[in-house]
Amino acid sequence: MAQTFEFYNERADAAAAAAKEAELDNVRDRELRSEKTWRGLAEQARKGAVERERADAERVAKREAEAEAQLEVAEAQNDTNAAN
Repeated sequence: MAQTFEFYNERADAAAAAAKEAELDNVRDRELRSEKTWRGLAEQARKGAVERERADAERVAKREAEAEAQLEVAEAQNDTNAAN
């Protein structure tokens, strides 16, 4: 299951809160490391989503251009056939 930016960000916020409440140094350090990791995963998820949206938009534009080109070819063939 692909995780979302929101999921990772929530986990990072929870780790930050746990670090703030920690009384022991080693627990605080562990939670801060956890927060850093979750924030990194959140950023990767965000970048992945942006890249997917960009790639999807490019594919749609390419399909539209190909459909337009096919339509022009078909119209040209119809014009040629009508002239004969």
